[in-house]
Amino acid sequence: MLFILALLIGVVTGLRVGTALAVTAWGAWLGWLPVGGTWASFMGHWIAVGIFTVLAVVELITDQLPSTPSRKVPPQFGTRIVVGAFCGAVIGATAGSTIGGLIAGAIGAVIGTLGGAEARARLAAAFGKDPPAAFVEDAVAIIGGLLIVAAVA
Repeated sequence: MLFILALLIGVVTGLRVGTALAVTAWGAWLGWLPVGGTWASFMGHWIAVGIFTVLAVVELITDQLPSTPSRKVPPQFGTRIVVGAFCGAVIGATAGSTIGGLIAGAIGAVIGTLGGAEARARLAAAFGKDPPAAFVEDAVAIIGGLLIVAAVA
């Protein structure tokens, strides 16, 4: 089950990098992710929560800008894989399975990046414009991410 949750947080990373980091930090801070005594314990510090929350909010805003590059270009895609692996590793660390979580998170990030881009394109076509599709994607990432980290506890 832990590796499925790590995979799913990777999928969230493919949708919204900052959101995945923020919900992972919030999960650690709230005790949903028991990372105390592990390498990932810093994620539960209020500074990590603050930094990643600000990053998530900035990403939610910049995603709406027409100049924002595609998530599938190499720098954005690579970042999503690295962050997905990191968030998956944090989830894995809760049970001493950092490497398994890292691999599952990276795979999830690839799925989320490609699947999220396709889903958003189809939603935008259905709505006739992109902003409503982006808001749906935001909601899925935020709610899904919170449910994932809460399920670890």
